[in-house]
Amino acid sequence: MEMKFKNLFWGVAGAGAGLLVYGAIVEVNKLRVERHTLHLPNWPSDLNGIRIALLADFHLRDGQTVSLAKRAIAQVLAHEPDLILLGGDFVSRWKEDSLDMLDEVFSLLQPMAGRIFAVPGNRDYLCGFPELLIPVFEEYGIRLLRNEVAEFHCINIAGIDSLNGKQADPIGTLEKANKDLPTIVLWHEPDLVGWVPEGAALMLSGHTHGGQFTTPWGWAPITSKNGSVYLRGFFPDAPTPLYVSRGLGTTGPPSRLFCTPEVTILDLVAGG
Repeated sequence: MEMKFKNLFWGVAGAGAGLLVYGAIVEVNKLRVERHTLHLPNWPSDLNGIRIALLADFHLRDGQTVSLAKRAIAQVLAHEPDLILLGGDFVSRWKEDSLDMLDEVFSLLQPMAGRIFAVPGNRDYLCGFPELLIPVFEEYGIRLLRNEVAEFHCINIAGIDSLNGKQADPIGTLEKANKDLPTIVLWHEPDLVGWVPEGAALMLSGHTHGGQFTTPWGWAPITSKNGSVYLRGFFPDAPTPLYVSRGLGTTGPPSRLFCTPEVTILDLVAGG
């Protein structure tokens, strides 16, 4: 009996290690484009068809993450969006070569300068501060929103800072929005959608990595703080309609399972 238990234990451990290695070699690089048309009750019909690209959770730390981010940006540009929204966690943690990696990746977005908006994630506070992003972002026409609202093409882009970074101010941010324009909220942590004041047309988030390690039917045994209720995809019945990207990078083991990295392309139309 004891020998059978040991054999079972080592068999399960070996299978787990094999899946982890598979995820680190294959799944983390299996980039998928998710393209959806979202029907939004608070979206004006004269803005039907506006196209948004969403990228989140870059977690730049090494050559693999830089290469994946560059592939993701190439996919975004190929879909010719009207604007690009970046959902935070640009670095895995701040280190000596982080600025070089950021420059290599985001220089590719220069053709879209002035049409790119970003918010910090909790990782952008790890071993540093989001202010470090600003010189790179300004060079390539990316505006970092920290509890601020920008107007673009008759749309409010309300960027809320990370709650896990202890800097979020959703009420104060939305008070700055032009009430005559539809509002898209960009906020790293999706489970805070209930904190968004009534009236926004859409909230976009990342943070969860879609669970990162899931079963084939989508259950995630491990989730993140403020990222466990809304894991991935579109939630039209959330307090504000919400789309959550699986993101690009990873935390913990640099591996994924049944939860590939995501480039998100969204066409917005009135309805729902």
